[in-house]
Amino acid sequence: MDKGKSTWQKAAEAKRQAILEAIPPKWRVQHLTPPNDVTGTYIQRFLNPREIEITEADAVSITTQTNSRKWTAVEVTEAFCHRAAIAHQLVNCLHEIFFEDALKVAKELDDHLAATGKPKGPLHGLPVSLKDQFHVKGVDTTMGYVGWIGTFQGRKDDSRARVVESELVRELRNLGAVLFCKTSAPLTLMSGETANNIIEYTYNPNNRLLSSGGSSGGEGALLALRGSPAGFGTDIGGSIRIPAAFNGVFGLRPSAGRMPYEGAANSIDGQNTILSVIGPMATSVESLRLLFKAVLSQKPWLHDPLALPLPWRNDIDMKTQKLIEASARDPSLLAFGIMPHDGVVHPHPPVEEAMTFIKDILQDMGHRVIDWTPELCKEGQIIADKAYSMDSGEDLLSHIALSGEALPLQSFIGKSKHFNAGEVAELNVQKREYMKKYMDYWNRTNDMTATRRPVDAIICPTAPYAAVIPGKFCHSGYTTFINTLDYTTVVIPITFADKEVHTAEDPPQFFNQLDQKVYSEYNAEIYHGAPVGIQIVGKRYEEEKILALAEYITRCVKMYSDEDLEGSNSGCHGIDSSLLSRQRWV
Repeated sequence: MDKGKSTWQKAAEAKRQAILEAIPPKWRVQHLTPPNDVTGTYIQRFLNPREIEITEADAVSITTQTNSRKWTAVEVTEAFCHRAAIAHQLVNCLHEIFFEDALKVAKELDDHLAATGKPKGPLHGLPVSLKDQFHVKGVDTTMGYVGWIGTFQGRKDDSRARVVESELVRELRNLGAVLFCKTSAPLTLMSGETANNIIEYTYNPNNRLLSSGGSSGGEGALLALRGSPAGFGTDIGGSIRIPAAFNGVFGLRPSAGRMPYEGAANSIDGQNTILSVIGPMATSVESLRLLFKAVLSQKPWLHDPLALPLPWRNDIDMKTQKLIEASARDPSLLAFGIMPHDGVVHPHPPVEEAMTFIKDILQDMGHRVIDWTPELCKEGQIIADKAYSMDSGEDLLSHIALSGEALPLQSFIGKSKHFNAGEVAELNVQKREYMKKYMDYWNRTNDMTATRRPVDAIICPTAPYAAVIPGKFCHSGYTTFINTLDYTTVVIPITFADKEVHTAEDPPQFFNQLDQKVYSEYNAEIYHGAPVGIQIVGKRYEEEKILALAEYITRCVKMYSDEDLEGSNSGCHGIDSSLLSRQRWV
């Protein structure tokens, strides 16, 4: 079987097989011939009614049940382990499986609750999945590198291998969470698609002809299949937001320093012009709040030297909630900037329509809506691209060289110049000046709102694609300029591509050749069923405010959708009901 295969190919194949063998035999499925869409009723066929009830609840509902002893941590954990096992066999979304350890922890939590009458913490009995950057005792961390198998971040004979745990992992355990699997990531992490030589390609559960996104693609795919109620990813160029949008789930990209990164593995570690950040991903926006608030309650700044001493700010949350309540009487109190494109690449028809839909809803609600200029986006994108490649790929190549494995497709590695110290300093100055320009533009919008305050948030696409055809991801500009600014962002799902409606009959006037290329690759038949998610963007460290606004906008969109489905959308002035009738909500 191994004849003609290289050493790295054998190692990757052995690891891939080990992941499958970690699935209990009773949960293995033979001779699968799945349809394109393996969500919903398809994956439900492998589960019993009780497992379906548990796994289709969100994190908030689950913790309510486990804290009140209506559900045990063991039965919840086993249900999600089963569903995650099926999910991996459908779309290749897991790197590590440790179900037995998870069930032991769940049993300890049940015993603790029985003995004390109190849950261990706000996440008591909640299964939580992790992108494969976080170290968990007894488990490999490979990040998709074949050369990292059985090592500590590529270092052989390092005593830390399979012993240390990341700070976030320690805090989640303290909060009562049950960690049960680690999800797939692309080789190098620096990709909008998830593929590596270990698990190969992670497909989109809503349409297996498409990508789950990257680099937290395994996390997004697992959540879409309800194999996990909540998890954590990382984001340096869109790696939480793109998979959230592509898989129809929710994701929070907080500003740097609010979540603890201490002890997590990373690519291009030490590059600090644009920092990677950790954020929650979940099946509801309320679950994002639960996880974010819970981690902050652990005071991560006492254990992570780069974490800021910013606990959950209830005053900002309540102030925003009161503003939302007041807007029911005077809708002009809320103001939003709408940016339909980034000035570099036009969005595909499903994304364009989703943006129109959001704008129409906010206007119909009576909120102040202004056109947001994309003129400053390109500069932020260019700065980000330089930051990611300032070592000319030296770090990434060193990890690939450990095994000699094949380079990822469409790799940028080694195609840029190596920056010297002066050039790094110059880039940091350019970034600071860019942040100031964007801040000034945002502040000037106070002249355009009824309240004489700047807009409360920007709304824009997450990517030009509704998911993407494998191998075709080539523009992350809708997310990278936000990383340059270090702005708070929440992604919420809006709709799904529809081949009957989202046709490419009237192409736009293209900005450039890349724009034309991206648009020409849209195929309504192939994209059918792909999720579309949009970004709600706030300023730096506005997580409490943007989470509250994301909850509000999600409620508004669902309200309009439900009204249309009931045939009573009398309040929906001028909104295209063809889009409303296609909503499917998590």
